[in-house]
Amino acid sequence: MQVISNARNLARVLGARTILFNSNQRFSSSLIQPHSSPLQCQLQGDASSVICGSCCYRMPLHSVYQKISRTSFSTEAATSDGNPTEAVKELYDNMVQSVNVKRTMPPNASLWSMIGNCKNHEDIKLLFDVLQNLRRFRLSNLRIHSNFNCNLCQEVARACARVGAIDFGKKVLWLHNVYGLTPSIASAHHLLSYAKVHNDTKLMVEVMRLLKRNNLPLQAGTADIVFSICANTNDWGLISKYSKRFIKAGVKLRQTTFDTWMEFAVRRGDTESLWNIEKLRSNTMKQHSLTTGFACAKGLLLERKPEEAAALIQVLNETLSDAKKPGITVEVEKLVNEWPSEVLKHQKEEDRKAVAAALKSDIPTMVASLANIGLARSVNLEDLTKKEILS
Repeated sequence: MQVISNARNLARVLGARTILFNSNQRFSSSLIQPHSSPLQCQLQGDASSVICGSCCYRMPLHSVYQKISRTSFSTEAATSDGNPTEAVKELYDNMVQSVNVKRTMPPNASLWSMIGNCKNHEDIKLLFDVLQNLRRFRLSNLRIHSNFNCNLCQEVARACARVGAIDFGKKVLWLHNVYGLTPSIASAHHLLSYAKVHNDTKLMVEVMRLLKRNNLPLQAGTADIVFSICANTNDWGLISKYSKRFIKAGVKLRQTTFDTWMEFAVRRGDTESLWNIEKLRSNTMKQHSLTTGFACAKGLLLERKPEEAAALIQVLNETLSDAKKPGITVEVEKLVNEWPSEVLKHQKEEDRKAVAAALKSDIPTMVASLANIGLARSVNLEDLTKKEILS
């Protein structure tokens, strides 16, 4: 009886092991396809296939989605304090689903719409996540090695500047990046324009450094923005530094750039720099603008030449278009009422009284000469004599 009982127990155990082995074998065969290569898995475009080594494992769709979301998409978003807008989040989710689950490229309109709908820093984070994964998908599945087109890259930079996500905006200027973006000077102009609005010289310097590091050519528009920022922030050192860089690069400066540069120089009372800039301007431009003409007139006043200043303004009146001639009286009024105070602020303390006395004497002489030829007759000199700064 004991032998019979032991035999039954042994049969029961062996049976259980057989069932377990068969069950494991069936389960393993459902996960591992030994005849499928990694290349075949990729070409099949099956989102439920995950390549590992030389075998292709089958995983549930939701497991793949969760794995990718935790690694490549949610890393940055998880560390943020704010929330993305609903429209951008919906577009983001749809494109992630398309690329990582359906294994198809989402419509171009979705990406453009996402760029246009970005409203805050968190939206930009999601945008750059999508760009990175779209680039990866284009490379691995579509065999497209080129970057996104330049217009799209510029709109990405514009979106970054629009919402103030400058940390991401600077990445648009990287020559080597993981987002498929092509750096361009046009993209840099969006960041520089943001710096101009906020008088941010630090950002301007960073952008200019990125342009140099990534071999992006300087343009006349770049100088226009940079010179404006320097003038608005009263940073003569920076404008001197970057003017040399633009000139060395062979950039042909615009009239508006010379307007800003020369007006800044004469506001500081720096006649030496003024005449050097004027020489550079005259090599490329035959006629003065209203601003550069009056800058030179102010320079002549600083050199105690009021009659020559008046003569220059007379020539300016003859060369300017009829639409701009009324601006002469306006500029003379600014010269009388605003410029002396500005220029005296930049003079050395020991020279300030002498310069003030000279201006108090020479400006009326210039205005009188203009009145004799029928110009600036309505300019009132009483405010000039009453100003305490000139007394």
